[in-house]
Amino acid sequence: MTTEIRSYRSVFDLERRIYRVDRLRLNPGGVPLRGIVYFLALLGTVLVAGALPLVGLLVRTLPWYLCDLGVPGVCAAVLTLIRVEGRPFHLAALALLRYSTGPHELAGLRPCVSTDRRWRLDELVVLADGSDSRLRHLRYIGPGAVLVGTAHERTAWRPGLLRGLTRRPDMRLAALPSKPRPVQRQVIALTHGARLEVRG
Repeated sequence: MTTEIRSYRSVFDLERRIYRVDRLRLNPGGVPLRGIVYFLALLGTVLVAGALPLVGLLVRTLPWYLCDLGVPGVCAAVLTLIRVEGRPFHLAALALLRYSTGPHELAGLRPCVSTDRRWRLDELVVLADGSDSRLRHLRYIGPGAVLVGTAHERTAWRPGLLRGLTRRPDMRLAALPSKPRPVQRQVIALTHGARLEVRG
């Protein structure tokens, strides 16, 4: 028979227990000293609550043996049995309280003020790069350069009053899906204010 010991702390961390008081022998397992401390703390809480205006009225309606012995004794026994991840109740409660009141965000191992986690995007301009081997519908106003690598038909209009009134683009590209892709891609340079319309 083998016993696996994962930590020597579980071997040497012995719980203090009281087995007898003078000649009065307690139960064979002994009474944990931690349970007695819990009982005294709960008894003090009941006595303080009895002196309060509203809660004290409820406490005074119960019998003395239930307030001074029954409720603190049962609660102390339950708290003695509770263990959270191997830690006794008071250590686990203290750790939870410290976690709830402490900072949850650190910057350089120092507490910092929590910031807004929402990320708001500014206005983005997304243009197709032509890597999907087809033209997409878009309108673009120069200056800039357009790299075209698919078969297309280019139509350009001269500047004039009629084109300005109808807001017709300076150049229009139309896809030709029936024709093969050209060997060399073409670069179309657009001046400032030049409008390009692409039809897929």
